[in-house]
Amino acid sequence: MYLVIRCPGCKTFTYVDRYQRWRLCPMCGEAINIEKSPVYLDADDFLDAEQVVEQLESYLHQTGKRDLSEQDVRQLRAQYAQWVKNRA
Repeated sequence: MYLVIRCPGCKTFTYVDRYQRWRLCPMCGEAINIEKSPVYLDADDFLDAEQVVEQLESYLHQTGKRDLSEQDVRQLRAQYAQWVKNRA
């Protein structure tokens, strides 16, 4: 399982293994404390997490939003759950 999180410094989405405590941001190099970082999605594997990160970055860029709203996060989680259910 992988957690989709966001760097508090540069605001880039990234992902980590759910058991990691720290992650270096691949964009700015900031040390991200996983316990203090909001989790946007709990993905089944790193390939799903990579795809979600790419889509989230694209979504924010296209919409001009700075971050996802709580409703956006709920919708993301519901869409991911449906996608995983249909994949099985």
